[in-house]
Amino acid sequence: MKQRPAFLSIVVPVLNEAGLIGGLLRYLRTFGAGLEIIVVDGGSSDATLSTAQPLADRVITAPRGRASQMNAGAEIARGDVLWFLHADLKPSALSIDAIRATLADPRIAGGCFRLRYPRREWIYRVSDWLGNFGVKLFGFALGDHGIFCRRSAFFRVGGYPSVPILEDAELCRRLWRVGRLTELREEIVSDPRTFERCGRYRTTAVYFLILALYVAGVSITWLNRIYRRFHQSLPPASQVPHQSSHSQVRLGNAASCEAVLR
Repeated sequence: MKQRPAFLSIVVPVLNEAGLIGGLLRYLRTFGAGLEIIVVDGGSSDATLSTAQPLADRVITAPRGRASQMNAGAEIARGDVLWFLHADLKPSALSIDAIRATLADPRIAGGCFRLRYPRREWIYRVSDWLGNFGVKLFGFALGDHGIFCRRSAFFRVGGYPSVPILEDAELCRRLWRVGRLTELREEIVSDPRTFERCGRYRTTAVYFLILALYVAGVSITWLNRIYRRFHQSLPPASQVPHQSSHSQVRLGNAASCEAVLR
């Protein structure tokens, strides 16, 4: 008997996420049937692969890089809809129903969710607001908004472009060529570990600058230079005070701050 395709394929790009991937996958399994979970590893040196294997439908490897990994996951996906989630995100339990209802409108190619950081400090409310307002004003989102789209639309526009940063924003701009994008009212919670590791205020200011220049038409090549210079100016991880478990960094070294715009 031919297996019925999943309604939705969740693609999770990972690199050394042993501390988070198990919790995310177990949580996604509570969302019910009709889902396919694909984990795409970019060369982890920790227990990410062994943790993900029994919890995901497919676990594959791909050349390191968010765009490369997410494109590889999309290639093998069986679902009519693709949903790209980072390991440090926690979507609402209502997300699947919201995606299904949204895509009932054939004019809509995809969308994303409202972003929220689970901290009380005012700088996180600024980050929340800037991210959500940017989606409404400029029509593109970054990866921590949980972007989803029709599989047919994704391949029609060529998938994620091979760029060093802002591949999610570029995908959104491509998707507008084939349909509308919408921001759902349901929230997706993002772990603020990047901000905690790299400095809350400094990270917010630098990322806002990069996004403002991006909107103004500055090339991604130049924006990547700003991005790299910022991260090269950070102290080694060994000189950073110990963070609590919920704020642990993505890669365990200075490169771990390279998360929000990628």
